[in-house]
Amino acid sequence: MSLPTIRVLVVTNMLPSPEHPARGIFVQSQVEALRRSGEAEVEVAAFDAAGRPWRYATSVVSQALKRYDADLVHAHYGLSGPAALAAAGRRPVVLTVHGRDCHHPLVRRITASVARRADATVAVSRELAAICPFPTMDVIPMGVDLHRFEPIPRRDARRQLGLPEDERMILFPSDPARPEKRYDRAQALAEAVPEARLIPLADRPSSEVPRWYNAADAVVIPSDREGYGLACVETLACNVPVLSTQVGIARELLPGVSGTLCAAFDVDTWAAHLREVLKDDDPRVEGRSAVEPQSSDAMAKRTIALYRDVLHREAFWKDELPRVEPSEWR
Repeated sequence: MSLPTIRVLVVTNMLPSPEHPARGIFVQSQVEALRRSGEAEVEVAAFDAAGRPWRYATSVVSQALKRYDADLVHAHYGLSGPAALAAAGRRPVVLTVHGRDCHHPLVRRITASVARRADATVAVSRELAAICPFPTMDVIPMGVDLHRFEPIPRRDARRQLGLPEDERMILFPSDPARPEKRYDRAQALAEAVPEARLIPLADRPSSEVPRWYNAADAVVIPSDREGYGLACVETLACNVPVLSTQVGIARELLPGVSGTLCAAFDVDTWAAHLREVLKDDDPRVEGRSAVEPQSSDAMAKRTIALYRDVLHREAFWKDELPRVEPSEWR
């Protein structure tokens, strides 16, 4: 017996745009995976509230719900939660927290208020769930899109990007302007290993990102914190070596993948490991098998299971489930 399709409205202030092609790509990836599952119909209400009153965001969500009668509203990131709750009416609301919504003092308070009213709150990593100032119902990573991130020959990737084929290159997969990503540490590493050129991955078209990972000899993630650490997972999906601090999913995945490093940042330790990586003309690791359980398709199935649980509980409390008489309990 097939289960009914769930109609979901995803509410987010994080989606890729021409100005910020990488922002919220993980939300877009989950939406695509949910649609591929065949178990969910998904519409998206996206807004940019910068410089605008929050009633603007609520209006965007309300208008979307008039066009699309969703069974459930799923808000991504704490600041999307107030608009989702205000517009949802009697529909259940699921909130996914991603990182800054549990770190930033003001956003953390707003997120906590939303979480108290949401029907389920999800964290994208166990590390994040542990610091949330509210209980979380589940830990469901956004997952990596294995349809996009896969190994391709390094020479081919460089040729497509117009990069020298014989140059040693390390990739910093974040915006250098974000202080928690610690570009200063990546620069210190590049100074210690001058044979490798450091390239920051910022504001590149999302279609190019898999090629940039495959073009790199190694990817460095020296962050102070990560809500999940999608760059680490995407890099492993391409079988490229990763050097990361012990943040997010890295502490769970990297110890099991030979050729990677997961350690507190120390320039000498990291430089020694990077030099070992660069001894190979074409460095690769067996990372893809480690991240297959983290695929966006696998995470979509877990998300749909959560939706069904929330909707079942909602139906129970609304007394919409078939009534079972005491004589039928056994």
